[in-house]
Amino acid sequence: MPTGAALDRVAKKLGVPFFETPTGWKYFGNLMDAGKCSVCGEESFGTGADHVREKDGIFAVLAWMSLLERANRGRSPDLPLVSVEDVCVAHWKEYGRNFFSRYDYEEVDSAAAAKVVAQVEATIAASKPGDKFGPFTLASADDFCYTDPIDGAVAKGQGLRFVFDDGSRIVFRLSGTGSSGATIRVYVEQYTDDAARLTEEASVALKEIIGVALGLSKLQELTGRDKPTVIT
Repeated sequence: MPTGAALDRVAKKLGVPFFETPTGWKYFGNLMDAGKCSVCGEESFGTGADHVREKDGIFAVLAWMSLLERANRGRSPDLPLVSVEDVCVAHWKEYGRNFFSRYDYEEVDSAAAAKVVAQVEATIAASKPGDKFGPFTLASADDFCYTDPIDGAVAKGQGLRFVFDDGSRIVFRLSGTGSSGATIRVYVEQYTDDAARLTEEASVALKEIIGVALGLSKLQELTGRDKPTVIT
């Protein structure tokens, strides 16, 4: 669910089934064992398939090599090779671009982290479709709950998310509340089909929605953190 939604757009256009699961390879495995899914990926760039039911870096590299081979097949030797960037830009021109980033705030005081979660939950409870968050219009806000289509198992509390009517999203997830503190992960995604913006730097394109995420969560105020530990 926290993964960028670029795949959703491709799957819908091609009429290919796709599944939005919580974070965790066990959810992929159930779908694969039932023959419902053959390729899977997660927002931390882990990519795998039903040959291993786990992330596989060699498979991911081979997949890209296959894409590049197909893009360059029959190409005149006096023309430059099609690059990874060329493939990405061609995709963006057809489907638009889902700018995506993850902010990790590590070893946050557990009590402070709980206050951030409570603030986000309160914002969700008070929100309704059509509400404005900066320049964004809310389509839905919830705490993601997943019902496994194979065995009916229900996984609640998988991420606090805000989905906007242009396809942009903000997701908050909390992990670890032990003696070393908690990690707050903030996922931000902003969609555009504006041809003039497709090759913008992600940090520039995401600036507005990052501001909205920090504002609605009061994360900096409640944790005292002025910047994340890691930006992915």
